[in-house]
Amino acid sequence: MNKKILLIGGGGHCKSVLDSLLLLNEYNEIAIVDLYENIGKSIMGIPIIGSDTDLAHLFKDGYEFAFITMGSIGNPKLRIKLYDEISSIGFNIPNIIDISANVSNFTELGKGIFIGKKSIVNAGAIVGNGAIINTGSIIEHDCKIGEFVHIAPGAILGGAVEIGKNSHVGSGVIIKQQIKIGDNSIIGMGSIVTKIIGNNKKAYGNPCREVNDYE
Repeated sequence: MNKKILLIGGGGHCKSVLDSLLLLNEYNEIAIVDLYENIGKSIMGIPIIGSDTDLAHLFKDGYEFAFITMGSIGNPKLRIKLYDEISSIGFNIPNIIDISANVSNFTELGKGIFIGKKSIVNAGAIVGNGAIINTGSIIEHDCKIGEFVHIAPGAILGGAVEIGKNSHVGSGVIIKQQIKIGDNSIIGMGSIVTKIIGNNKKAYGNPCREVNDYE
């Protein structure tokens, strides 16, 4: 079977996803869609063959699969826009899980999720569409990760933690079990979270405190 996949976005996050994807050896052909001025260049030996205006045409050319490789820190609006666009065109949106990650068979995963190197997602966890579970992060049992959440490298979520949609949990954050983080919020790197954080908040520190609203 000839499986062809497009990666959409050619920045730093693309390199992380591509590194994992190449090791999986699941696709016969991989190509990247990025800014128009980058067409003809390559990333890690993979060609940039078009921009987002070419997506429908590339789908007709046999690229059945597509994956968003544009990262986000607290503002996933463009990721969401691109995800909705490839969904409406008809692309299949897979999950890309690094071979070194440990993901329980008893998890519930949406679509378009990236789970990076040496990450752990334990039994009973639910991960929503478009989420990023980055390098070395730990998602304990029964956690709920909303759509388009980014769990940055080295973050640790205790059991039954809930992260609302579109939120960002910074590198090295530790969240106490059963704590809830609201939608559209940012938790600063290295924070220790022991209390609920609301929607649309910036919060950081040890202990983590809400600092101001995030828009």
